[in-house]
Amino acid sequence: MADLSWLTTQLDELKAKGLYNEIRVIESPMAGRIQIAGQEKLNFCANNYLGLADDPRLKHAAHAAIERYGIGPGAVRSIAGTNQLHTQLEQDLAQFKGAPACLTLQSGFAANLAVIPALVGVEDVIFSDELNHASIIDGCRLSRAKVVRYAHNDIGDLQAKIQETTGYQRRLIISDGVFSMDGDIAPLDKLCEVAEEHNILLMVDDAHGEGVLGTGGRGIVDHFGLHGRVDVEVGTLSKAFGVVGGLVAGKQVLIDWLRQRARPFLFSSAMTVPDVAACIEAVHILNHSDELVARLWQNARLMRTGLSSLGFDTGNSQTPIIPIMLGEAALAQAFARRLMTLGLFAMPIAYPTVPLGKARIRVMNSAAHTTQDLEEALSIFAQVGNEMGILPATTNH
Repeated sequence: MADLSWLTTQLDELKAKGLYNEIRVIESPMAGRIQIAGQEKLNFCANNYLGLADDPRLKHAAHAAIERYGIGPGAVRSIAGTNQLHTQLEQDLAQFKGAPACLTLQSGFAANLAVIPALVGVEDVIFSDELNHASIIDGCRLSRAKVVRYAHNDIGDLQAKIQETTGYQRRLIISDGVFSMDGDIAPLDKLCEVAEEHNILLMVDDAHGEGVLGTGGRGIVDHFGLHGRVDVEVGTLSKAFGVVGGLVAGKQVLIDWLRQRARPFLFSSAMTVPDVAACIEAVHILNHSDELVARLWQNARLMRTGLSSLGFDTGNSQTPIIPIMLGEAALAQAFARRLMTLGLFAMPIAYPTVPLGKARIRVMNSAAHTTQDLEEALSIFAQVGNEMGILPATTNH
């Protein structure tokens, strides 16, 4: 067998730099409070925006589907793996998103790997926001297209890069909708104007906008009123929808093409029956009520105001993702460990997920949190901030 001692050295270096990622094991349903190592913790770490991950309505739908259809698809979608639940979910999502058609995949990551290489290749160019998600970066690499990065949310820099990049056939602009580490929103309206001006395809990854932005959680395209003007809308069913899976929404011809050429669709087994059924129920819930979305935003406002008033630097967040900017990875690791001892689970985020010197605690709000949860969390953040000398000495909560 090959010598893997170099991996031990690399892992030791990560630990020494405070960059080693400790995997926490959850022993309870995903909710506002969870169980870790036999102890209850306030959960400010998950993407369970609307609290649907343990919703009894989704569990009932999954159970009923298992009784009728079984569990596994047994094949890829293009051979024998398309159950009628898959087509129902795609129709429901298209209606929910206000799009002509929709395709579902195994995850949001798989959706980006499916779409980008199917649309552009070696003779083409991609203009990509410098803070785009890793799945977009990997999708760009797989496409073999030329990748031109533009400064984060900087329309002027994008325009300049377009002007100086010539000699390519198809062109594609890609941006996250909500940036997962900072919680800020892409200027999709401005990106749309640029794409239309230069006749460039426009794609947005709305993973953290699904179920969060727009009317009743319909996403960033709805938020900006851009229906029919964004060529490709990628999303996920793994966050606000509380299940797992990815989606692509757009014109019928786009979806038809992806069914023929998107490799994760063609060569990886379909979403499982209970997952699809639970997703259908989640869409049904959001179609009929905006109560959970409204509660999410109420909680986010309370938490952001509270953290800011304590004296924490919460960056440029505009969404329920609230970073507490700390700078160094070791400090963020120590901060998170102390939070955990006081009963609050919030993970430190450091390089390479964010740039060096930009480590932070990422606070994730959920509709599953009660006001009591939020007040208790703010007290814990205040205590740790004071203990570690991050807050002004007089800060109390």
